[in-house]
Amino acid sequence: MYGKEKITAGAIVLLAASTLGAAANEKVTFGTNWLAEPEHGGYYQAVADGTYAACGLDVTISQGGPQVSGRPLLLAGKLDFYMGGNLLSAFDAVQQGIPMRVVAADFQKDPQVIMSQPGQGLDKWEDLKNAEQYILGDEGAQTFFQWMVTELGFDAAKRVPYTFNPAPFIANKKSIQQGYVTSEPFAVQKQGGFMPNQFLLADYGWDTYATTVEVMQETIDKRPEVVQCFVDGSAKGWYNYLYGDNKAANDMIKKDNPDMTDEQIAFSIEQLKKFGVVDSGDTEKLGIGAMTEARIQSFYDKMVKAKVAQPGIDIKKAYTLAFINKGVGLDLKK
Repeated sequence: MYGKEKITAGAIVLLAASTLGAAANEKVTFGTNWLAEPEHGGYYQAVADGTYAACGLDVTISQGGPQVSGRPLLLAGKLDFYMGGNLLSAFDAVQQGIPMRVVAADFQKDPQVIMSQPGQGLDKWEDLKNAEQYILGDEGAQTFFQWMVTELGFDAAKRVPYTFNPAPFIANKKSIQQGYVTSEPFAVQKQGGFMPNQFLLADYGWDTYATTVEVMQETIDKRPEVVQCFVDGSAKGWYNYLYGDNKAANDMIKKDNPDMTDEQIAFSIEQLKKFGVVDSGDTEKLGIGAMTEARIQSFYDKMVKAKVAQPGIDIKKAYTLAFINKGVGLDLKK
């Protein structure tokens, strides 16, 4: 009887401790840069399966969208973490004297692709510059397209605006169009009845990291354990989302974004895996979120050459490697 009472008392103590731990979890908000989608799956996974909670965080995901400007919310302290697109915004922050840093890169590859129609003489990367027109959005025209013109010899005069409608691309068999590897190919297949050729820019020299985690320097200085927990939790979340049971995360994504379908989710996850967007290269040893100084320098040098970034920026102020490259989550890969 005494033994049972002792066990029960111990269980009560443990329960109290766990309750106190849960109550003490620090509330933080992570802002994404678009509406909820599988490209955010690792973060939703870490919320859904308790990974963030396990290291002391109560994470709220605040989804972005066409009417949401997330980075000012980070600067104003309304967000604790923000999902950056690629490294250009971090370089720009340094130039403007904004004390913000990238602490992890959860996409090893920018998911930006150039698409062409099969069997039209545009089936190889080196053929693409011969297309009749390049359908590109304004942001792409000012960033990766400048690199394509400077380094690869694409003709700037052939660019026409992309209105986020695949119809012009489908109609003009000799055109090429930008897109996200997880999105536009799916839309073209649905509307045009064919799967386009897909050329991931990252595989041809566009070596920026993407889906970065941006944090204010003050957060790093005052709450480093919070930053570490979020970085580690996100890495584990991505492993579990890609290789484990992701149903709960996908349910959360669909709740936040009711337009997201199971078919689109399945396609996106397949593409993320197929092209090694999240998990490839350095992540195989260093873990998801990995970055290296050499690669960041390489991308910056390319952007200066293409006149996209200003020369003379102290890019080491744009990032820190203190929270990554530790192999966190590698044991979860199945």
